[in-house]
Amino acid sequence: MKRGKPENEQRNWPRLPLAIPVFVRSRDDKGKEFLEFATSLNISGGGALVAVRRALPLSSQVLLEIPSAPLMASSALPKASRTLRARAVRVTHAEGYTLVGLKFLHPVTDPINSSPRPTKRKLSSSV
Repeated sequence: MKRGKPENEQRNWPRLPLAIPVFVRSRDDKGKEFLEFATSLNISGGGALVAVRRALPLSSQVLLEIPSAPLMASSALPKASRTLRARAVRVTHAEGYTLVGLKFLHPVTDPINSSPRPTKRKLSSSV
């Protein structure tokens, strides 16, 4: 049985059910800036679902900061993005917390349905 995207599915990236500790920096519904330690419930290349204690207004701008261990400057590991700008596209209030669906302003990866970029190749040889 082939599993495709449902007709009403709008996501371009697969969601990974990862509980990652994150810092959420934004403004509450009264306009006051806050920084809260929260947990992502799932994450994808285009966004995340985060559980926070404060209520966030829909469409609010959010800075999502993923804490990581400090690496030495001479490390051969690639520099990973740890701060992601996002916008709240869904807000669901529950008892004691709020689930906020975030859409990253700049996706972390390319969508799975995007066609690969064409490679430049030499058409003829001068030999």
